[in-house]
Formats: sequence, C-alpha cells, structure tokens
Amino acid sequence: MKKVLIAYFSLSGNTQKMAEYVAEGVRISRQQVTVRKISEIKASEDISGYDGYIFGCPTYHRDMTEPMKRFLFLARKTSLEGKLAGSFGSYTHDGNAPEMVFNTMQYVFKMEPFELGPFNLLEAKVDTSEGMHACQDYGRVFGETLDKG
Repeated sequence: MKKVLIAYFSLSGNTQKMAEYVAEGVRISRQQVTVRKISEIKASEDISGYDGYIFGCPTYHRDMTEPMKRFLFLARKTSLEGKLAGSFGSYTHDGNAPEMVFNTMQYVFKMEPFELGPFNLLEAKVDTSEGMHACQDYGRVFGETLDKG
C-alpha cells in the first residue's frame, strides 16, 4: 500500500469538497491517503514520507492563491524529486491555478507528472454527481498509477 498526501487550500469550500472526493478515489485504488489543509502544514517534515502528492488550489483572479504560493515555497524544502505529482482545483471563469501548481511540481520540484495532468472543475459542478465522480476517477487513476511505478 502506497501513501498519498492531498494538501489543499479552499476559499469557498469547493476545493475542500474536491479534495475529499479525490481522496475517496485514492482509497478505492487501495492506497492510503492523508488529506490536509495547507494551513495545517507548518514544516517541510509534515510533507515528507509520501509516495505521491496531489495539491489542490482554486483559481482566484486568474492565479493560484497566496497561501498556495507560500505552501509551495515550504514544499520546495522537501525532497519530492521523482514522486508522483497531481493537482486539482475549482474555478468560475478561468482555471489556471491547477496547471500552475502542476508545472511547479513538475519543473521546479522535479516530480513525476501524473498522466492525467492537472484537473480543473467548474465550481457549479463540484456538488453534482458528475463532479463527484470526476474527482473520484482522478484519485482512483492516481492511486492505480502508483501501483504501476
């Protein structure tokens, strides 16, 4: 059983719901998952020790949020090279943040990019059956990918 950390920031609660749904998908793949708000992570040691990482952030004013930017600086102090990386987030009109987070994980942290790339979900779909299943599928495929590696 592999260990996955899902660390997220949520402004309105939608990205938090997505984190919970993605975690359900990881569990379906029979992997162990820890879900944490980035505000609960105080030191780089809180991030280390996982086989895969999925970071969640909503898009706010066409950018990732300031708390996520600070979290990424903290995460950079952790040896994440070669670990499987995924990202997700909700948006209303522009979904840039998950891709920005994903690119940081891939190019700055030298993590292994998840084959499905960053996952965006329109805020209006988060609470729908379609949105829930899309998040669960993302997490399930992430967990299955860990088993292959």
